Amino acid sequence: MIDVTVQNFEAEVIAASMHTPVLVDFWAPWCGPCKTLGPVLEQLEAEYAGRFKLVKIDSDQEQQLAAAFGIRSIPTCILLKGGQPVDGFMGALPAGQVRQFLDKHVPSEGALVAEAEVDEAEALLESGDTAAALAKLADALAQDPANDDARYDYARLLIATGAFDEAAATLAEPLAREPRPLRFDALQRWLAAMQFVQADERGDWPLAQFDALIAQNKRDFDTRFAKAQALMAEGQWTASMDELLEIILRDRKWNDEAARKTYVAILELLTPPPQRAGAAAAGQSAGGIALTGKAAAQEDPQAALLSSYRRKLSMALN
Repeated sequence: MIDVTVQNFEAEVIAASMHTPVLVDFWAPWCGPCKTLGPVLEQLEAEYAGRFKLVKIDSDQEQQLAAAFGIRSIPTCILLKGGQPVDGFMGALPAGQVRQFLDKHVPSEGALVAEAEVDEAEALLESGDTAAALAKLADALAQDPANDDARYDYARLLIATGAFDEAAATLAEPLAREPRPLRFDALQRWLAAMQFVQADERGDWPLAQFDALIAQNKRDFDTRFAKAQALMAEGQWTASMDELLEIILRDRKWNDEAARKTYVAILELLTPPPQRAGAAAAGQSAGGIALTGKAAAQEDPQAALLSSYRRKLSMALN
């Protein structure tokens, strides 16, 4: 438990909530219910062993902070994650009800272990140890099957290493959801392209053989799509999107919009993952305060490329 003032609020609450949920207890020394709730919160903080952080703000001494959160009665508890308030409660709730409140937002022990495994897997990948990274991601998913980040990273690495059957099994659960998550649909379409070049004789064709057929019939969408899949499997992402765009321009509805859906999938695969918790955005402090000067972020070439291809798709569809 930490006492927070306006001087240390940014560090102890905003910045801390970027990687660990922070429960802010607004109280006052004269408040009887506050004295009842306080020991309950401290007991739960110890019980949860670092899965959330408890801070206390004296609403009489820190009226600026109390006003910023719109505190009208005490005790009031506000939970912050990622620098933002996400939930709260008022009054001296018993331990069981506070535990139910926390369990809606605080990661389980398995989730924390899984997150650590994912971090280790990223480090192993950077060092070139793909097999160990796969093992770490498999462990992470076993610890926390609901961890979509671990599932996505694991399936993506399985596809990249040619473990197609394992990748398909890993993708089965998210692909059965309604609506289907876009990033898992993107992996499925990449997997389909990899399986196509493995199973279809056209997977061994040189590009000139595709182009010869397309020159004879520019509406030979089956050949165009096969070429796009072959390019996708080889990691020639922009060339694949260029071929898919030719289909979209001529018949966007062809084959249940397969060209458009695959184009969108490639955009998703090329889009960098969301910033991990705990890292401030470029040009911002942890609290989201804009920074200027030499440290200001430069335009990302990858972002510019993606923006260009999104515009191409938008123009083709309009």
